[in-house]
Amino acid sequence: MISREAEKKLKSLATQFKAVALTGPRQSGKTTLARHIFKHLPYVSLENPDNRQFAYEDPRGFLEMYARGAVLDEIQHAPLLFSYLQQILDESSQPGRFILTGSNNFMLQESISQSLAGRIAYQILLPFSYHEIRSLPGISLQEIMFRGSYPPVWDQPVDPGTWMTNYISTYIERDVRQIKNISNLITFERFLKLCAGRVGQILNRNNLAVETGIDNKTVDAWISILESSFIIYRLKPYFRNFNKRIIKSPKLYFYDTGLAASLLGIHESSQLNNHPLTGSLFENYITGEILKIQHHYSKPFDLYYWRDSTGHEIDILSEGSFGLLPIEIKAGKTITSDYFKNLTFFQQLSNTKQAAVIYTGNNMQQRSNGITVIPWDRIHTNLKQLKT
Repeated sequence: MISREAEKKLKSLATQFKAVALTGPRQSGKTTLARHIFKHLPYVSLENPDNRQFAYEDPRGFLEMYARGAVLDEIQHAPLLFSYLQQILDESSQPGRFILTGSNNFMLQESISQSLAGRIAYQILLPFSYHEIRSLPGISLQEIMFRGSYPPVWDQPVDPGTWMTNYISTYIERDVRQIKNISNLITFERFLKLCAGRVGQILNRNNLAVETGIDNKTVDAWISILESSFIIYRLKPYFRNFNKRIIKSPKLYFYDTGLAASLLGIHESSQLNNHPLTGSLFENYITGEILKIQHHYSKPFDLYYWRDSTGHEIDILSEGSFGLLPIEIKAGKTITSDYFKNLTFFQQLSNTKQAAVIYTGNNMQQRSNGITVIPWDRIHTNLKQLKT
């Protein structure tokens, strides 16, 4: 088993809370990680029809079988359990008693907020980071952007394109129908492909609606569904304006570039040598890596982007106890003065001391103006150092 960065944080949460909800995309490794860490707890999958029927018909009797605790996998399939879990947790002081996993964030959060608020910790597990798989054979920037980061693509002998196609049909469409019954899946798939063509761009709902042939309300509903299933991610704008008019619409990203590449019709990594969206996919990939640091790192921080009405833009703006850290993402291998223009402008505007450029080259640099130049394959360690 490949060691996961989230393991330390998940263990820590289980010593502090009576229950922990482990959520994230399907096939991100939630079940494997939960069973690895909590071997002392019985494992029950609620995707098993027999278990699901038992939990639905007799939730009290079901939980009495696991009175000392359990790993309850894909618990969103048995929402009646949450009310009974509330009583069990209230009557117990045992930490880490129940580990709940789920791939549908909307349904899981809704059930937790109704019954288990204040009683449970929440941990998101995303697919592999580069730091986790860097020692595997076949690792290169192009290959990982093409294949994505889902564990089965790296630890099983599967064709990435075939796996992604089946992932879309098997998981996305099924999860979508659990939340909202979409009758025209052809239109929904076209919507997905249009979203893939807009990675790294400011979300234009009207444009998406026109090109898909749906209304704006449907665009909002479908984007919310894809977010709750950990398919797409909206990066919010930073609202402090620093005396400038700023853009207030979010930017659109996929949690996994392999999925975006598949939807774009990219069938092999060599196509990324001259594909018009290679730069956007690289920006998406780095944004996803920073998201993984955010979710798996013990010290919390928030992520935004910033853009003013005159075109100055910061790709990622990280904010936490360390202050503000502006980050520019560049797909080139050669460091040029253009890499620093927006960062120096923002530093002067906001009085920010530190900043970072992440690029596809190999040389690490520490500039006298506080800007650190970081190669794409070293962001895990170096970004965490900048945030201390």
